[in-house]
This record gives sequence, C-alpha cells and structure tokens, in this order.
Amino acid sequence: MIDLRSDTVTRPAAGMLAAMTSAPLGDDVYGEDPTVNRLEETVAGLLGHEAGLFTVTGSLANVLGVQGLVPRGGELISEASAHVVRAELGAHAAVSGITTRTWSAPAGQIDLEQIRALIAPDLGPYFVRTSAVSVENTHNFGGGAVQHGFDALADELDARGIPLHLDGARLWNAAVATGRTPASYASRAAAAGVCLSKGLGAPIGSVLVGSAELIREARVWRKRLGAGWRQAGLLAAAGLYALDHHIDRLADDHANARLIAGLLADAAPGSVKPDQVDTNIVVADLSVTGKSVAEVVTAAKEQNVLVGGVGATQLRIVTHLDASTTDCKHAAETLARILTT
Repeated sequence: MIDLRSDTVTRPAAGMLAAMTSAPLGDDVYGEDPTVNRLEETVAGLLGHEAGLFTVTGSLANVLGVQGLVPRGGELISEASAHVVRAELGAHAAVSGITTRTWSAPAGQIDLEQIRALIAPDLGPYFVRTSAVSVENTHNFGGGAVQHGFDALADELDARGIPLHLDGARLWNAAVATGRTPASYASRAAAAGVCLSKGLGAPIGSVLVGSAELIREARVWRKRLGAGWRQAGLLAAAGLYALDHHIDRLADDHANARLIAGLLADAAPGSVKPDQVDTNIVVADLSVTGKSVAEVVTAAKEQNVLVGGVGATQLRIVTHLDASTTDCKHAAETLARILTT
C-alpha cells in the first residue's frame, strides 16, 4: 500500500529508533529530561527565539502560542482555510475564549490589503480589538503553498505593534523550497510552532518557540490542559534525529510532488497546475473530471494507493520520506488511469 494521505503517516527509520532507545531520560514535568531540554534549546536556536516548549501536537502548540498573544475576548485574524480556524475544532474559542475574523485568498496566501481592512485597533468598549495575526507557512489546504508576502506582513505588523503568530507546521518545507533559513521566517513572529512529525518523519511532536516569558506561561498551560510529559526524551530523541537527518531531503518530496502534479495535469488538464506546487502537497480539482472525491479515493484504495480529500472536489496527495520516487510515480499513474476511465 502506497500511503499518500499525509506526511504524518511516516514510521521511524532504524537510525531514529536507535536514537530513541539510547536517549538519556528524566521527568520533564520537573524539567529534568535532558533530551527534551536539548530539543527545546536546539529548535529555539534554529528559529531565532529565546526558548522552546515540546508539545504532543502542532494543534496544541498553536493553542498555546495564540493564547500567549491574544487575551480572552481578544481577536485573532487569519486566512479562512488556515489550520487554526479550520482544523483545530474551535479550540481557540473553546479553550482560550478567542474570537477570529478571516480573509480569503487563493492558495491561502497573505493578502495585505485585506488584512489592513480587517485590523481593528482600539475602537472603544463596543468593538473587539485585533490582538494578533496568524499565518500558516506552508499553507496546508492551500496545497503546500509558501507564503511569499510574509516579510511585508511582518513589517506592517511591526509598525502597528501587533504580534504575528506563525503556524510553521511545515516551515521546514518552506525553508527548503525557498533556500531561506527557518529563522528568517520564525524570528519575525512573536510565537511560532514547528512540527517534527510531518515531513521530518518523527512519530510525535511539535515545538513552540517564543520569548522566555511566553514559554513559561505556555508550560503552565500545557500542564493545566493535561499535556505534561514525563520521560518524553524518548520522543524528543526522534525529533533531534529528524533535525539532523531529514531536513535537506525534503527537496526529494518536493520533486516527487511535482512529478505527481505533472502526470495528473497531463491526464486531467486543468485539475492541477504543476508550476504552482511549491512543496510536498498536491491538491487536484476533480470538478474538471466528472469524478467525485469519494469515488477516486475508493478506486485508488482498491489499487493499493491511499489519498484523501480536503473539499467537495479537492483531492489531496502528500509526499513524504516513506514514499519513494517509484512509489509516487506508480501512485500518480494509478490516479491518472482512474481519472480518465
């Protein structure tokens, strides 16, 4: 079975498993797990921040990061299909009492004019005040798109004194695709989170980074929400291994995604624009094929290819380190046959 539903489906490599079983451990609730401490310090350094916090998921990192910037009753502005508003089950409202307003743009891109129109300064006691803006880079439901207006937005928010939150679940992919350092993005944000369990192939975990004070508060809230770790160095070791071995190879995933996009574009013209596939996610619009997402997903599974849907007509294919170029080509050819029969 070739599983291209997500880059979260990867299994630890042999070297990663060896690192996990040999990691020095301690109780992280006491701050005594040396491997967790090293991971947090390493990621904070890579992203240009004072401190880091190891969390079980990227969603938790986002909840804690946004909460550190937006007070209860405050407002977060984000793109309408961003993970923080579409795929975190209303956590920011349910847990943190935060409201959101959104802009919409193709591929989830930053639209500075729309954001300027949305930002509400202190308008008195009858209007919610904009407390932060959140950006996802790369943008998951935008087809893994890199945010090309990131610096302009950061400059705008700096001038206005509004903090930026960065959902960098796949920031490593953005950095590899553009040749920029992760810090060149993350250091512009007051709080940023990165995943270790997607393209980097670790089994579990994300890291939130920010100021020492923001991370101190986030650590308290992590425990309050029941998400404190014990001997979590077992998992942190996988993240450290991934940082050492799996960042540069993300370029292979990007090349495989473009390969898939090219084959699908040939089979179903208009379904995919290969030149707009920035990283490791391909979103194909099936409306031009007459096929439904459910129909294609089912037919592909019957032929040992797993893919998923992210909308009524949108099929999502995600490349990763457990899917070779041969696997990706075979999967794309399988999908192409399904779309043309």
